[in-house]
Amino acid sequence: MADADEVHLIQEAKQGSPGAYRVLMERHMRQAYNLAYSFVNDHASAEDIAQEAFVRAYRGLPNFRGDAGFGTWLYRIVTNLSLNRVKQRAALQEHEAPMDAFPALQSGAEDDTHRADVRAHIERALHELPTLQRAVVILRHVDGLSTRQVSRILGCSEGTVKTHLFRGLKKLRVKLEFLKSETP
Repeated sequence: MADADEVHLIQEAKQGSPGAYRVLMERHMRQAYNLAYSFVNDHASAEDIAQEAFVRAYRGLPNFRGDAGFGTWLYRIVTNLSLNRVKQRAALQEHEAPMDAFPALQSGAEDDTHRADVRAHIERALHELPTLQRAVVILRHVDGLSTRQVSRILGCSEGTVKTHLFRGLKKLRVKLEFLKSETP
């Protein structure tokens, strides 16, 4: 649930305070962008999705009940917009998008070629998963959200999240099994 400060900001934003909504945006912009990028693998598209999500959240703010935190609500909007973008791209293109690194998987001090190769294999394996399995794995393990938060974002039960997480991780293990023998 949201902290008292965030609840206060939401109330102010609902009453028309642009400053309060700007603070909410600043708090959640990086995570919204990273989440969108993890789906679409394109900086410009991720920026567009994050901006659109904030516009939709602003328009929907009068109807925001606070059952979930603002972040959870916003990330659901980002996830839905991202999934729609992925579907649109798949309908327009039959080939796979370029494989850039997820910002959440990068660690600045590790420029090691082997680590970059491992990251690329993990990324490729993630993008080969079915959309819902990929979404669950990214939200749960890359973004570190709880099962409950993931279920709220995706609009499904916690059991469904656990099932897709189990299946997705199992497929990843199979796809990445060869990395065990390559580890120095």
